[in-house]
Amino acid sequence: MQLPILNSPPGQTANALALLPQTSGSSRAAVPLPMTAAEMRERGWDAVDIVFITGDAYIDHPSFAMAILGRVLEAAGYRVGIVSQPDWRSCDDWRRFGQPRLFYAISAGNMDSMINHYTANRKVRNSDAYSPGGRIGLRPDRATLSYCQRAREAYRGVPVIAGGVEASLRRLAHYDYWSDKVRRSILLDCKADMVVFGMGEDAIVEIARRLQAGETVRDLRDMRGIAYALGASEKPPEDALTLPSFDEVSTDKKKFADATRTIHNETNPYNAKRLVQWHGTQAVVANVPPLPVSQQVMDRLYSLPYTRRPHPSYTEPIPAFGMIKDSVTIMRGCFGGCTFCSITTHQGRIIQSRSKESVIAEIKDMTADPNFHGVVSDIGGPTANMYEMTCSKPEVEAVCRLQSCVHPTICKLLGTNHGPLVQLMREAREVPGVRKVLVASGIRMDLARRSPEYMRELARHHVGGHLKVAPEHTDPDVLMNMRKPSNDDFDEFTEKFNRESKEAGKDQYIVPYYIASHPGSDLNSMIHLATFLKQSGYRPDQVQDFIPAPFDVATAMYYTGIDPFSRKPVYIAKHLRDRKLQRALMQFFKPENYFEVRKALLAAKRGDLIGDGCDCLIPSQPPKEAIEGRRKDAGKRFRGDYVHTIPGRAGSGEKQLKKKGKQKQSRNAPGKGYRPKNKTATGGRGKGRGEINHGPK
Repeated sequence: MQLPILNSPPGQTANALALLPQTSGSSRAAVPLPMTAAEMRERGWDAVDIVFITGDAYIDHPSFAMAILGRVLEAAGYRVGIVSQPDWRSCDDWRRFGQPRLFYAISAGNMDSMINHYTANRKVRNSDAYSPGGRIGLRPDRATLSYCQRAREAYRGVPVIAGGVEASLRRLAHYDYWSDKVRRSILLDCKADMVVFGMGEDAIVEIARRLQAGETVRDLRDMRGIAYALGASEKPPEDALTLPSFDEVSTDKKKFADATRTIHNETNPYNAKRLVQWHGTQAVVANVPPLPVSQQVMDRLYSLPYTRRPHPSYTEPIPAFGMIKDSVTIMRGCFGGCTFCSITTHQGRIIQSRSKESVIAEIKDMTADPNFHGVVSDIGGPTANMYEMTCSKPEVEAVCRLQSCVHPTICKLLGTNHGPLVQLMREAREVPGVRKVLVASGIRMDLARRSPEYMRELARHHVGGHLKVAPEHTDPDVLMNMRKPSNDDFDEFTEKFNRESKEAGKDQYIVPYYIASHPGSDLNSMIHLATFLKQSGYRPDQVQDFIPAPFDVATAMYYTGIDPFSRKPVYIAKHLRDRKLQRALMQFFKPENYFEVRKALLAAKRGDLIGDGCDCLIPSQPPKEAIEGRRKDAGKRFRGDYVHTIPGRAGSGEKQLKKKGKQKQSRNAPGKGYRPKNKTATGGRGKGRGEINHGPK
C-alpha cells in the first residue's frame, strides 16, 4: 500500500509543489526578494502579485518561513514583495509596493508573538532574537491581528491569508496564558479570509494559482490545511465533526478538555476529519491537515536560490541568524508527540526527509562562501535522529490515531534504523572545506541508544565538547504527562555516550535540559529532580519554566487541571510563588536561591535535606551571599525600584485619564505608573508621584 504524499504519481493526488520547475544544484541567489519599491523596480516590476508581511527580520535562509515561502512563490512564477517588521501604527508599510495583484500573506514570524515577547512569569523579554540588534518592540502583541487589520485598511477587497505558527496554533478556540482566558478563533479577531495551518508551501502556491485563474477566496474552501469562518447564515459542511462550542469551552473546563482531545485525535492527514466549532451564531471550519511532502519536493524546497544571508539593508546583527547561518535542515516533522511542544502539531508526526544528495549539495554550496569557516553548526531538524524513520506498515499508519510513536513505548512498527543518518553524517564531514559537522538539534535518546553505531559516530565526530539533551524531568508521573521516556533512558544514554567519548579519547559532557512547573510537577517532584541533579553532579545554568503555548495538550492540562486523554486530574503550579519555588529547586546550589529552596523543602516536609550531610541540598546555615542578597532585595523594595501599575490614572492627586476601555500595561502601549524615588515627574508636587512607566530600557 502506498499512502498519498505531495508529488505522488499522477492519479493519486494533485498538488501545487509537484509542478515547480526542477533546479540544477543549489546555486546562490544574487539578490534577496525586494523589500522596497525601489528594489521592485530594479527587477523590472511595476507591481507585485503577493505582499508577504512578517514579524521577523527578513533573512533569506531556509530556516525561516518567509524565505522558503517567498522563494517557492518566486519559483512558481510569482512576484513577491517582503515587508519585514512593519510599523503597525499605520498602513503605510502595507502600501509600500502598491496594491498586490493577488493577496496579502500574513505571518507573525517564526514564533507566536506573545511567547516571543513575554517570559513564563509574564515579564517583558529583554531581547528579540529575530530582530536586528536583538531589539524588542519591533512587532506588536498578537501580531497577526494587527497585520491582518492593517492589510484590510490598506486596500479593501484584496484577499488576506494568515499563516505561520501564531495563526496555525490559534485557528480554533484556545487558552491564552497571557490574558488567562479562552480566546476565540483568531479568524474572528483578525478578519483574515482564511488561515493556512501547518507547513504552508503547497497551500500558498495553490492559493496563488487558483486566485490567478479567477477563483474567489470562497472557492478555496476545499483545500487541505486551511481554516475559514462561515457567514452567520452559512451552514458548515455535512461531513464535519462538531467540537464543543466557544461558549462551552470558555465556561466548562471539561468541555475544553474534550475539544482538545478531539482536535489532537484528528491530526493524521490520512484519516482526519474536518472540524467545525461554533462561536455564537458563526462557525469556524478547520479542514483536514495537509499531506506530507515527498523527498523530491523536499529537495526542491531546499535547493531554491537562497542568499543564506539577512537582507543587505540591515546594519545590526540578527541573533537568530548567528545561531543558524551554518546549519543544515535534513528533515521535518516529529513523531514524539510531547505534550508541551508545538512541533508535532505544526509540522506533523510523519517524518519528511531530504535526500542525502540534496544535503551534501547544500553543504558544498556553503563551503563556497568566503564567510564559512569550515564548521557546520548543526545537521538536523526538529529532532536530530529521526531522519528517514517511517512506519513499516502504511496500511496501519493510514488508520492510526496514536499521539506518539515512541510513548509510552516505542511502537514495534516504527522503523528506527539509524543507518541512512550515519551514512549522511559520514559523507557530510568528508566534504572538502568542512572541518567539523556538529549535531546541535535535540536527540531522541530512547532511539539513539538503540544504535551503537550512531552513538559511536556521534561521540567521535559530531560533538563540540558539550552535547545538549532534554530529559525534561525525573519524576515518572511528570514524564508521563509530558509523554517523555523514563529517566532510565537518560541514564543509559549518558553511560553509553561517556563510554564512547572515553574510548575516543575525548573529554565531552552531557548538558541536560529540564522544565520546571510543568503540569503534574509539584514540590515533591521538583525535590526528586533536585536530588537527582545533586547525586549526578549536574548544575544547570539555564532553567526553563513551562509556558502554556496555544493548542498544546499540556496547555489544556494547565488550564483545566485535567489530562484530556485519561481524564484524570493533574496538579498545576499556577501561582507565581509556587513557580518560583520550583525554579529555585532546580538551581538549589546557587546561594541566592537558598531561602526559596529552604521554604520549598520545609513546605514539603523534607527538612532532612537541610544540613551539612552529603545528601543534603542546602546547608543548615545560609551562606553569606544569601544573606546579603536578601538584604539587598529588601532594601531594593523599600527604596522603590519597582513600578506600580495604576490603570486609569497617572498618579496620586492627578486628574483621571479620560480614555475609553480598560487601561492595560502592555509591551507596546505601557500603562501609567509611578516610581517613588522620582522627584521631577510631577513638577515637585510630592516625591516621585506621577512618573509614567515607559517600559524596559
